[in-house]
Amino acid sequence: MNSAKLMCFLALLAIPAGCGRVANLGQAPGFSPTEDGNAFFAMSSAPFPTTTRTHPPAGQASLWSGGRASLLGDRRAERRGDILTVVIEIDDKAEISNSTGRSRSGSESLSLPSFFGIPQRIDRKLPDGASMAEAVSTTSSSASSGDGSVRRNEKLTLRVAATITDLLANGVARIEGSQEVRVNFEMRELLVTGYVRPEDISRQNEITYDKIASARISYGGRGQITDVQQPRYGQQIADIVLPF
Repeated sequence: MNSAKLMCFLALLAIPAGCGRVANLGQAPGFSPTEDGNAFFAMSSAPFPTTTRTHPPAGQASLWSGGRASLLGDRRAERRGDILTVVIEIDDKAEISNSTGRSRSGSESLSLPSFFGIPQRIDRKLPDGASMAEAVSTTSSSASSGDGSVRRNEKLTLRVAATITDLLANGVARIEGSQEVRVNFEMRELLVTGYVRPEDISRQNEITYDKIASARISYGGRGQITDVQQPRYGQQIADIVLPF
């Protein structure tokens, strides 16, 4: 009976903790917001004043023009609505191994065989077998060891077109890109958002993912195959609520 009460008590404690996760049933993990951090505040603030040099305009009779439509013009995305290509080549590998060991031992002893005859007087009043000759003696020892290892390998190669949606006060551009590919009854989605510097965009109008600040990259899908791979709602609820 006591075991049954204990089980019920533990189950009641687990229910409030699991209720917060029930709202995430069937949902992919969400991204952290990017507009609340210090990085966004720094990028959206006005930059410090700088001195700029003005160059005289090119001669009207020149064969070369610096316009975007010219042969040698800069066609990199720099304005709201411009399109650029995001190159995602993730090949991360991490291996961590830790090993720790610790041991300690100690011994303390206190004896009073003779001290003006006081120990002998005290011995007479002590129970049989007790003596002040070895008043205190302690011994302690402890030992601990631990091992841990992490091994992770991720590889992802994708390319997606993104659009400049906003230009912040310091010249940093916010980009958003999405791509959907449907094969039979399965939809594959690729989403990317973040902040880039116009000068980091290459002459080919491309930028790599490692130059995107606050990058949020999602590659997933929805459809019949994805639905079959997900556990049923009842199983997810049981995994959340059951404490064992």
